[in-house]
Amino acid sequence: MSTVTPQPRRFEGKSVLVTGGSTGIGLAAARAFAAEGARVVITGRDAAALEQVAAELGNQALALRNDAGDVDAAGELARTLAANGITLDAVFVNAGSAKLAPMEASTPQLWDQLFGVNVRGPYFQIQALVPLLNKGASIVLNGSINAHIGMPNSSVYAASKAALISLAKTLSAELLPRGVRVNVVSPGPVATPLYGKLGLDAAALDATAAQIQNQIPLGRFGRPEEIAATVLHLAAAESAFIVGTEIVIDGGMSQL
Repeated sequence: MSTVTPQPRRFEGKSVLVTGGSTGIGLAAARAFAAEGARVVITGRDAAALEQVAAELGNQALALRNDAGDVDAAGELARTLAANGITLDAVFVNAGSAKLAPMEASTPQLWDQLFGVNVRGPYFQIQALVPLLNKGASIVLNGSINAHIGMPNSSVYAASKAALISLAKTLSAELLPRGVRVNVVSPGPVATPLYGKLGLDAAALDATAAQIQNQIPLGRFGRPEEIAATVLHLAAAESAFIVGTEIVIDGGMSQL
């Protein structure tokens, strides 16, 4: 009688950081990393949600309250990880902010908020984490197809994600000598709580969601777990030859 040898878990004995790990795509990724054996560190602003997810992930998980747009918090996170003896094999820079507004209604405050959370925060968070990255580590940035499709009312958000996507190439060039890879996943519309934070009222949100869904060739929103699967692929050794690349996951919305 033959027996099946269980496959080793891809992140057994490794430590992974997921920013914005208590909801949506970040939560799906944290769960997937934990299922593959990783010690998972999650960050976010909602302490109660963080603790709930950490309890679900098991006693190896660590939840840290952190504001992704605060440069001082970026340094504090790195120091906390170092104090706990944690070095990192993968980082999923997922935390972000999305708000829609037509150009005439956009303000410097909206610009500063979105660029602060989506570009400035991630840049300086990565800078602070570099000394903690193990050789062979992988950084995955969460971009967006909005950087490519010119959707009305998304000018500031789209520009911030385009800037983040650009960082994948320049940071790859800088970090490769350290043995660290940087890549991007760019989701299309995904069914996450983020859609409730776009700054729209319920009627406008429903109308926007319906309009967007009609533009997706697959005819549906994506699932967070579908994005997480690609994040894990890019974070794992199996993708060691993928560097500075963006993988678009959008049901064909920006391609067909």
